[in-house]
Amino acid sequence: MANPEEMWQCQTTNCGCIYDPDRGDRKGKVPKGIGFNELPDEWKCPVCGGGKKCFRPLAGPGSTKG
Repeated sequence: MANPEEMWQCQTTNCGCIYDPDRGDRKGKVPKGIGFNELPDEWKCPVCGGGKKCFRPLAGPGSTKG
């Protein structure tokens, strides 16, 4: 499981879907508590099917909120 400081949310630039580690991804069979960086490389957005490269952090490293 990821450290709390690594549990930031990511949003896809395609459809606006947000991956929230506190919720996981039921459709993709990802349990709660899995940080975005821990997702398998083949994981896809449950809404638009975009890959991990389509997501941007809402907080933490690489985000505009720092």
